[in-house]
Parts: sequence; C-alpha cells; structure tokens
Amino acid sequence: SGKAGTDNAHHRLTIQRRNCFACRAIACLLVGVTESGNKPTGVGQKGIRLILASASPRRRRLLARLGLPFEVIPANVVEHEPEASDDPRGMVLHNAALKAEEIAARHPDAIVLGADTTVFLDGEVFHKPAGLAEAREMLMRLSGRTHTVFTGLVVRGRGLELSGGAESHVTFRELNNELIDRYFASCDPTDKAGGYGIQEGGELIVASYDGPLDNIIGLPLQETEHILTRAGLRPSLLANE
Repeated sequence: SGKAGTDNAHHRLTIQRRNCFACRAIACLLVGVTESGNKPTGVGQKGIRLILASASPRRRRLLARLGLPFEVIPANVVEHEPEASDDPRGMVLHNAALKAEEIAARHPDAIVLGADTTVFLDGEVFHKPAGLAEAREMLMRLSGRTHTVFTGLVVRGRGLELSGGAESHVTFRELNNELIDRYFASCDPTDKAGGYGIQEGGELIVASYDGPLDNIIGLPLQETEHILTRAGLRPSLLANE
C-alpha cells in the first residue's frame, strides 16, 4: 500500500541518517577532540598514576577524551575463553579484572583501569576470530540479526575494587561474501570480538545500533568517567556536538 511504501522509505532514511551520524560520531570519538576544536580538560589526583591495562589503540584514543594523563601498559594475562554457558556480563568483568589486577600487582602506586568487550548472540559469546575464515563465519551468523555488545570495566590498585559496564545493540545488514570481502579490505577483523569493528568500514555491514557507540568500539566513556570519578579522579568528558 501507499502507507507501507512511505513507512519503508522513512525507515530506510532513518537508517541512512543514523549511519551518517555514526561515521561522524566515530570520527569525533577517535580524534579525541570535539568538532569545535575544544580539548577535554580532566584533572588527576596529585601524585597518583592512572594506567590503562590494554593494548587496544581504540581504547587509548577514547580514554584520552577524558582529559586525564595516563600510561598504557598492556596486561600479560590469559583471558577467559568463552563457553556456551557463560554469562557475557560476568565474563567481560572477569577478563577486565584479570588485566587490572595483573598491572596493579606490578604497579601498586597506580590506579589501573581494565576493560574487556565481547559480542553476544543466541546465547553464545563471539570471541576474536582466529583468522579470516572464522571472521567470515561470524559475520554470516550476525548477518541480518541484532546482537549485543557488552563491555566490562574494572578499577584496581590503591585498595580500590570498582566495576561497571555497558551494553549496546547492533543490527547488521544482510551480508554476502562479496560484501564481506569489501569489508575485509577495509580493516583487520581478527583483533576484534565478533570479527568486526563499527569504526572501520562499519557502514558496509551495520544497519543501525542502539546504546553507546563508544561501547561498541570498546570503551563506554560515560561509564568510564563515572568509575574513575568514584576512584577519586576528575575526568572531564566533552560531548560531541
């Protein structure tokens, strides 16, 4: 009917606009400054080091948006491998704690932030793929479906035991091998949970999302700001305009 056609056109336009907004928002998030050129100005507690226990360049760029001075020291731990019975929220908190505690043990003078992110669909946790073949298999399973992205945050060191997290929902386009090949040409899918990153070629495979975009990338900034404030620091997050 005419109404159905109008509704479908409106739905497509909404997704297109959201994808354009996502690309713009991602660019602002990862640059670490707002479009107006203002720089975030957080304040650390005098004499206290903040360490990010992660090798992820995406988390490093996002954390820089809080304006706090920090060091990056990747944790040397074996992360918990997902099983069918795993609660994804508990798993990401467990892995984040492993990272934070390992670094805090080596640097007891510091406040240490650990983070872990995973993709979850149909009761299954999607880890980082071992290669392109597994990444393709994951993307085909996510094709046309809505999955959940969970991130766990943990702060350790100086007697602190804080935790938090966030979740977002991502809906994929209907994918085929040609589209996946185009996506693989734009990024390395093997270092990302679920075999994809929304910040790299995401417009090729993602139809829409709900929830924090920075959580999908790997570090939910609102939750991170909250947990670091509880730790006694004074982060200052500037919203994208």
